Amino acid sequence: MAITPIDIQKRQFRTRTFGYEKGEVDLFLELVAEELEKLSKANQELKEDLTRNRVSLEEMQEREEMLKATLLTAQKVTGELADNARREAEIVISEAQLRGERIVRDAEDRRIQLIGEIQEVKRQKISFEAGLRALVESHMRLLDLDVVALEDGPAEEGEVEDPLALDEGIRELAPEDQILDEEF
Repeated sequence: MAITPIDIQKRQFRTRTFGYEKGEVDLFLELVAEELEKLSKANQELKEDLTRNRVSLEEMQEREEMLKATLLTAQKVTGELADNARREAEIVISEAQLRGERIVRDAEDRRIQLIGEIQEVKRQKISFEAGLRALVESHMRLLDLDVVALEDGPAEEGEVEDPLALDEGIRELAPEDQILDEEF
């Protein structure tokens, strides 16, 4: 039987000449003692549950704080990684641009060098053509002189009027023709 505070307040004992009936009071006190013991145990269990729940709550709060801190750290790390990746990408792009500019500059230098070489070859060609033209003209003058000398004077006994023999004599006089022929 559960005793409530109202039961205790409303409980009336029979009276006797010298007070209440002892057996009833003892029985009631036993019931109250049992009920108080149950309540005390229940109260103790509730206190223990409350303590466990508080400890569990504190642990959960600590875990929550750790998770929040971990999440913030992860966000920072993710942000830093993204920043680092962006910086590395910018560095790679800058290096590629520098390499590209260097390649273009080297190509431009090579183009200028090749233009210079082409101009030098053209100059050498013009010089060679002028030298060859002068040489041919000088040979032509020599031929003209020989032809004039042959026409003016009588043929001597040792002279050959064969034009091939005249050509061989000219070739002996101008061996550089052979060199020029070999270059072309």
